[in-house]
Amino acid sequence: MLAIYADTHATDGHRLEGPALEAARDADLVVHAGDFTTERVLDAFREEAERLVAVHGNADSGTLRERLPETRSVEYEGVRVALTHRRDGGETGLEMFGRSRAADLVVSGHSHRPGVTVAGDVTLLNPGSHAQPRGNRPGFATLSPTDEVLSGHLREPDGTTIERFEVTLGGEP
Repeated sequence: MLAIYADTHATDGHRLEGPALEAARDADLVVHAGDFTTERVLDAFREEAERLVAVHGNADSGTLRERLPETRSVEYEGVRVALTHRRDGGETGLEMFGRSRAADLVVSGHSHRPGVTVAGDVTLLNPGSHAQPRGNRPGFATLSPTDEVLSGHLREPDGTTIERFEVTLGGEP
């Protein structure tokens, strides 16, 4: 399973609990689209995750910016995932970012608003914020391999499903 988070905005820990914490612990790979805020929060995620791939966000400390890149890509079960905190240009900018990295899935944060959009042959996913939703539904996402696709769930931290989606190799919905 792949577990996806963003916008933790904490100073003292990961702020994960219940199903959101279980997902981080059970995942083969955890990705985080930035705004941990402090190194203690990043380190707390690393303690829970078997494997963590992350980028820095605009609210991250200088030391975090030194430790984490602005963008990166990773493969999971044959799906190429491009990771960024934010991209100018909205959905078009995120789609172009994904295409430039031959990505099937683009994960971003910044807005604290959970959502999934299919943009051409790229799926755009913002998991929202599990800890500071700022007027939006709190969120995180999980994706699990099933029959040549990744079956995704955008969830609230208590496990309530916000939206179901699929990502296939090549970005076809």
